[in-house]
Amino acid sequence: MKSETICVGAIAGAFGVTGEVRLKSFTADPGAIVDYSPLTAADGRTFDIELGRPVKGGFAARLSGVASKEDADALRGTELFTDRANLPSLPDDEYYHADLMGLEVVDTGGVIIGRVKAVLNNGADDLLEVDLPGGGQSVLVPFTRAAVPTVDLSAGRIVVDPPEGILPD
Repeated sequence: MKSETICVGAIAGAFGVTGEVRLKSFTADPGAIVDYSPLTAADGRTFDIELGRPVKGGFAARLSGVASKEDADALRGTELFTDRANLPSLPDDEYYHADLMGLEVVDTGGVIIGRVKAVLNNGADDLLEVDLPGGGQSVLVPFTRAAVPTVDLSAGRIVVDPPEGILPD
């Protein structure tokens, strides 16, 4: 496991004029983000969270210490973290995105393809964005059992068998 904290949400900006924020949750059950409160920003500030109603792209929420629209606007883009120990353990074949970031990606023959740059969700399945060696170019690999037969966190490696045409020749 890589880091001691995991990003569970982000502030998308102010919601209204009374200091509420638009909060994006990255938890499996979006409303469960409050279970990990207080959350910590990268700069060390901590926030207790009170969720309001669902809004487009997240929740209207109140954060401790945020009293005005200007305070809320100043937090736009702030990622919110919790200690890894607060998170539930996952069943086999499920992973926290943070644990996949930076892992080496090899094909079924052991040839290095690149490193995981990001885990994206297109609404249906997750995709691994893999930076290819030499920089500047990346490919998207479906994060399915067929295309990604092995994730070995202890070895820091993912084995992929991508569909035809995904990798450059």
